[in-house]
Amino acid sequence: MAGNAEMASLEESFRKFAIYGDTKATGQEMNGKNWAKLCKDCKVTDGKGVTSTDVDIVFSKVKGKTARVINYEEFKKALEELAPKRFKDKSKEEAYEAICQLVAGKEPINVGVTKAKTVGAVERLTDTSKYTGSHKERFDESGKGKGKSGRENIVDTSGYVSAYKNAGTYDAKVKK
Repeated sequence: MAGNAEMASLEESFRKFAIYGDTKATGQEMNGKNWAKLCKDCKVTDGKGVTSTDVDIVFSKVKGKTARVINYEEFKKALEELAPKRFKDKSKEEAYEAICQLVAGKEPINVGVTKAKTVGAVERLTDTSKYTGSHKERFDESGKGKGKSGRENIVDTSGYVSAYKNAGTYDAKVKK
């Protein structure tokens, strides 16, 4: 069997892949999608000996009948199932050791993640100094949004008629 330190890093990889893409995941159980991602990212699937179909079949085989996830023990059984297929020339124990080394210490890879660009047209569209019409009213001179006051006409409830030239002089008149 694999060394103690290697088992710890194998379990750490299991936890990282188990929580990948799921904000509610605890890291104790892994779903089929994340199992397939682990096999792909760690190069367990090679397209010849182990295909994505093999990965799905092994997942279905090791999980409980009604379960949709596998725990760490079932994960190790799944690796044991795939090991002889991936490493045909090795004995069962050597193959399991080799497949554990493939997975141990790995993390999910973010491939094809779209990065935000602020060049060309995007920069022109987000420059608030070039806005005209009613959109111009939504931002102050620095380009920061005014919030609700920029979107709605807020009614003045001070009690005076708008644009009344003697506003604020009532108290002075009454004190006389």
